[in-house]
Amino acid sequence: MHIHRYERWWMMFGIAMLIVFLAIIGVEAIVDNMNPPSGLRAIDPTRVAQTPPFDHPGLRNLSPGRYEAYYIAQVFSFNPSSITLPVGSTVTFYVTSPDVVHGFYIARTDVNMMAVPGWVNSDTHTFTRGGTYLLICHEYCGAGHQNMFAKIEVR
Repeated sequence: MHIHRYERWWMMFGIAMLIVFLAIIGVEAIVDNMNPPSGLRAIDPTRVAQTPPFDHPGLRNLSPGRYEAYYIAQVFSFNPSSITLPVGSTVTFYVTSPDVVHGFYIARTDVNMMAVPGWVNSDTHTFTRGGTYLLICHEYCGAGHQNMFAKIEVR
């Protein structure tokens, strides 16, 4: 089979670019110490409501200005539906789901997680401004998805 000279050049160029891109990704992964997520906490999705601390979801005060918030995302609500914090609070959010995959996005913050059945996801944020923050599900989870929200009051 005869391949035209220009076609061979383009094929070699494409293969060379593929090798260069893979090398860049490999080097960056090693240099920046990129690893798959580890330390994920597993939870039995059929027993979320009986597993501490999700058996009593809500806000827990660790020390002045430091909190933990435990949320259960389930069709079509967040539990708790509302929490109140003082301005300047640093909160670590823990979220899981007993049914399907849900989103966990707090508007005007950098908190953006997935609530996956069988896993506990976490993220930390410091609330430097007062106001009402809307917590929404950004993953389609069924017919009532548009009604799945909660609020965080920062005073």
